[in-house]
Amino acid sequence: MVVTRQSDSLLRGTTVGRRALLGGLGAATLAFTFNTPHPASARIREPRFHSTPFTLGVASGDPVRNAVVLWTRLAPEKFAPYGGLDPSASIPVRWQVSKDENFTSIAREGIELAHPEYYFSVHVDASGLRPGYTYFYRFIAGDYVSDTGRTRTAPAAGTRLGELSFAFASCNSFGAGYFTSARHLGDEDVDLVFFLGDYIYEYAISAETSLRVGMEPVPSELNVETGSLDRYRLQYSLYKSDPDMIYAHRQAPWIATWDDHEVQNDYPVEEADADDVLRRANAYRAYWEHMPLRKPQRPVGPEARMYRSFDFGRLARFTVLDVRQYRSAEVADEPIPDSPERRAEHRTMLGAEQESWFLNSLTSSPARWNIVPQQVLMGMLDSQPGEASRFAPGGWDGYQASQQRVLSTVAEHDVRNFVVLTGDIHRNYVLDLKADYDDPDSATVGAEFAGTSLTSGSDGADDDGGLDDRYAANPHLHWASLQRGYVRCHLDEDLLQVDYREVPYVTTTGAPVSTRSSFVVEAGVPGVAEA
Repeated sequence: MVVTRQSDSLLRGTTVGRRALLGGLGAATLAFTFNTPHPASARIREPRFHSTPFTLGVASGDPVRNAVVLWTRLAPEKFAPYGGLDPSASIPVRWQVSKDENFTSIAREGIELAHPEYYFSVHVDASGLRPGYTYFYRFIAGDYVSDTGRTRTAPAAGTRLGELSFAFASCNSFGAGYFTSARHLGDEDVDLVFFLGDYIYEYAISAETSLRVGMEPVPSELNVETGSLDRYRLQYSLYKSDPDMIYAHRQAPWIATWDDHEVQNDYPVEEADADDVLRRANAYRAYWEHMPLRKPQRPVGPEARMYRSFDFGRLARFTVLDVRQYRSAEVADEPIPDSPERRAEHRTMLGAEQESWFLNSLTSSPARWNIVPQQVLMGMLDSQPGEASRFAPGGWDGYQASQQRVLSTVAEHDVRNFVVLTGDIHRNYVLDLKADYDDPDSATVGAEFAGTSLTSGSDGADDDGGLDDRYAANPHLHWASLQRGYVRCHLDEDLLQVDYREVPYVTTTGAPVSTRSSFVVEAGVPGVAEA
């Protein structure tokens, strides 16, 4: 068995790393070498566990026609450094993919090394699978067998797929409430889950400050905000060990992208100093270690390519965006009026490279439906009725030129059945996307469905007193709600049905789930209609 040594320098070969090192940014820059205890995996050690190492569960993700990523992390002591394992040696982990839940018909299997450099996480790109097929998978380490996960590959290119079910969710704040909605999400029996960011929050966690009623005490190391690599890893150990989250991951493959709280609220990119860059590198590495992502998404220092697309036969192209890593600095911290700065052509949401890739993906798509899972509201949302306007600076409204280029491309190229799925905002919003929001008579070119949080914001409400203003200022806004939950979707060639699934509370366990409202998009008819 051959082991390839991974470099300990997380900034090797990156643009930001070179700029920082050459810019003489001082002592903080020296930390970029990451002289933390991440020994090279020169030894392979057969494990002898005294308890199950699979305390963080299993997951799958990023399905393509013949492969899917399988994930786990060995952590017999979930809050101990390196999960309580020896950081000087790698551990072999067997993986199996089966056609049946009892593993009597093994489709693929192999051995992957869990390296201490990546905190004993395992990322298996299980290939050679049948397109459009449901599989079961598990891991074996020492004498212990993981729980069984269920996953599904994408259909083959050109397949005329009859239907597809999927869901999307975002925003897990552990201290804001229980992940009951994730448990319900796992029960939905969907083909695919999109997670649209804020999988963790960077905040300190303690039983005393948590809004979870009856929460058990947690290690004191969690009582401070994230920042170091070890501290981010500890945050994921807590989130990933939540039973409801473990259950949700086991039921279907996830396609994940990040937002800001995986690093820090509204973290700077364009104006980042050396400490900001170091923190981002720590956060990005811990994120990859704990999510079912392929090696092309593995970060190199403070850079990682998270934008990517997935084709599901001829039915749908899902174009997943990263609206955090490449954006220009926000124009303000508070809601902003319309201004030349908001509309400045040079200010970008996606960066030039990602924007070009995104627009090309839309205009070249052969799919009947073009669906864009991403993080922040793309459609206009004015919060002030009347002649004056006020916009959130962190959404696409704060980058109006980028917003307009996307909507103009959809309109001018007649992009078919354009639908945007959005997280971040802790509210449910259903909007029509317009070709030009400056023109009240502008054509509708698509639909946007924003989903609320799983827990962030804690127990929800029907109205916070501001929805009437939003309805008055935005005639393209169909519906809004401030409860917690997720969104379930069913797609076929003729119709997209969207069901908003909500729970009445999250601060205590056991909340039921119900469908609060439903909407449809008819193929060939841009915009939203009530179901």
